[in-house]
Amino acid sequence: MATTNRFNQDPYEEVLKQILAEVTELRQKIEIKANQRLQKYQRNYPGAFTKSACNLAYYLAMRQFDLRHLQDRLAQAGLSSLGRAEASVLSTFDSLIDVLKRATDKYYQPGKKNPSDYGFNRGQQLLLQHTIELFGPFHELGSAHVMVTLPTEAAWNYTLVNSLLGKGMTCARINCAHDDPVIWQGMITNVRRSETEMGRFCRILMDLAGHKIRTGSIALGPSIHHIRVQKDRAGKVVAPGYLILTSNSESPSADSSLFRVSIPKTLHKKLAPGLYLGFITTQNKQRYLKVEKALSGTDWLVSCDKTAYLVPGCTLTLTTAHQTEKPNSADQFTLGGFTGEPLDIRVFKNQLLLLTPGNIDGKPAEYDEQVLIHPAQIGCTLSSAIEKLEIGQPVWIDDGKLGAIVEAVTGQGALLRITEAKASGVRIQSDKGINFPGADFNLPPLTQKDLIDLDFVCAHADLVGFSFAETLAGMEYLMSELAKRNASELPIIAKIETNRAVKNLPDIILGTIGRHNLGIMIARGDLAVELGSVRLAEIQEELLWLCEAAHVPVIWATQVLESIAKKGTRSRPEFTDAAMAVRAECVMLNKGPYILDAIEALVNVMIRMREHQRKKFSRLRALHW
Repeated sequence: MATTNRFNQDPYEEVLKQILAEVTELRQKIEIKANQRLQKYQRNYPGAFTKSACNLAYYLAMRQFDLRHLQDRLAQAGLSSLGRAEASVLSTFDSLIDVLKRATDKYYQPGKKNPSDYGFNRGQQLLLQHTIELFGPFHELGSAHVMVTLPTEAAWNYTLVNSLLGKGMTCARINCAHDDPVIWQGMITNVRRSETEMGRFCRILMDLAGHKIRTGSIALGPSIHHIRVQKDRAGKVVAPGYLILTSNSESPSADSSLFRVSIPKTLHKKLAPGLYLGFITTQNKQRYLKVEKALSGTDWLVSCDKTAYLVPGCTLTLTTAHQTEKPNSADQFTLGGFTGEPLDIRVFKNQLLLLTPGNIDGKPAEYDEQVLIHPAQIGCTLSSAIEKLEIGQPVWIDDGKLGAIVEAVTGQGALLRITEAKASGVRIQSDKGINFPGADFNLPPLTQKDLIDLDFVCAHADLVGFSFAETLAGMEYLMSELAKRNASELPIIAKIETNRAVKNLPDIILGTIGRHNLGIMIARGDLAVELGSVRLAEIQEELLWLCEAAHVPVIWATQVLESIAKKGTRSRPEFTDAAMAVRAECVMLNKGPYILDAIEALVNVMIRMREHQRKKFSRLRALHW
C-alpha cells in the first residue's frame, strides 16, 4: 500500500479513479459511434445485429481514438491492456471497469455475470466456430489449417494428392485462372478419394479468376519443344516431363500448362498405358515417351524421364519397352506440327517498354548496330486500360518484379520507363499479372468466364474464392449469382488484393456476415505491389485485427515458405514469416516441386508456435533453458 498524503488519500487510488473515469467515458463514446455505424447495415440483418457485427463496429469505433497514452498508464498501474480486445471489445472494457471499481469503491457490488469470462470466451468461440464451418476440423498436429494450391498433375497423380493430405493439407485450392473443368474434376476426384481412404477432411476452394490483368502472348521462335524433367539438388531426376498427345488438334487444350501435339489417329487407336514411343532428338539422342493414361477420347498423357528436344515431323516408334532392335515399319508414325516457344524478352532498368493492346504479340527490342530501332513490347489483356493511363502513373509487372512509370501514351500504346529491375534484368513472360496502383477501370465484379466457371464451382466446391473483391456491391453481386444457382450456402472467401479493397474491408465485412458465411484471404503478393512492401507490413497486421474483431477466419497467403516449395532451399526470413502466419486461421502454400517439404516445415512451425502464442496473446509456456 502506498503512503497516504496529509489529506489521507491514496495517490494510487486517485490515479485509478482518473483511469476509471476515462475508460468509462471512452466506453460510452465507443458504443455511440458503433451504433451509428451499424444503422447503415440494418437491411443486411434479418433480425438483430449479430454479436460479430456489433463487436466489429465496437472495435472500429475504439480504433478511431489514439489509445497509446491510456495503454501506457494501464501498464504502469499493472492493469489489463486494451491491446487484446479484438475478440470482445465491450467485455474487455467491462472487465477493466469492474476491476477499477473494485479497487476504488469499497461499496461496489459486482454483478453476477463475470464480463471478462463470458465476453472473451464467447468471442474466441465464435471465431473457432466460423473457422470450423469454413475449413472443417483442425489437423491433429496444427493450430491452423493448411491450404495448398494444386498443380495440374494433381488431376492424374493420386499419390501426390494422397501425400499432400498425409502431410497436413486440410484445404485444396484450385485456381480457375488455369486448366479447365476436365482437369479440375480430376483434381477433385483425387482429393475426395484420398479423404475417404485416409479418413480425413479436406475442403476444396475454387478461386474465380476475376479481372486479373495480365501480359499478352509473345511472338514465337523456331518450332522446337524442350521436354524438361525435374531434378533434385544432386541432379537426380525426381519427376519426368509431361506432354499430351492428341488425335484432334482442333479441340480445346485439355491443360494450358502442358505442351500438346497432334498424332495420327491410327497411332492413337494403338496407344495403351505402359507402352512407349521412341524418337530421336535434335541432338541425335534416343528418347522414349511413356504412355501414362487417357485424359479424354482424344488425348493421352505421356511422360519422358530424360531431357529431350522435339521437332515437328519426327518419327515415333511404338514399342512395349526401351529396345534397340530394328523397328517394324508398321509401328512407325509421324509426329504432327507445332509452333515454337516464345521469344526471350529481357529488359533492364532505365530502358523503355511499350505496353500494347492484348492482340499484339510481344517481342524483344530491335537494334541496328546497337542503336535502338524499336523498344521491347508486351501486350496487356485489358486493352481498354491503356488509353486511360496518365503520364507518371506507376505500373508493376509479374508481382512487382518489374516496376515502371508511364512516360507517354501514343497510338501504339503506353510507353513505359523501367524504374525497378534487378541488375541482371527481368525476363517478361506471357500471362503474368500487371498492376496499376490507384487506377480504377470501373470493371464489373465478375467476368463472363467467372460466370461460366461458377456453374462448375457451385456443383463441386466447398468454398468459392472471390478474386479482387473490392466493394460490398461486388459481394452482393456474387451472392445473387450464387442464389441463382441454388448455392447460397456456399461460403465466400473474399481475396483482399488492392488498396481499394483494404479501404472498403469494414464495409465488405459488415454488409456480408449477417447473411453469408465469409472468410478473408490476405493476398500479400498483389497487396505488396499496390501498397508497397513497407505499408504492407502494417496493413497485414491491421487486417488480422479487423477480421478477429469480426470473428471472420483469415487465410494468410502468398510466398509462405516459397523457397522450399519452389527450390527446396530454406530461407531464415521465410521461417520468421511462417511463424507470424500461424496467427491466421489458415495458411496457404503455393504449388512447387518440393511442396511436401514445405508442408512438413510449416506444420512443424505451427506445432512450436501454438505453444507460445494465440493471435496477439502470449501464452508464456515454460522456457526450457
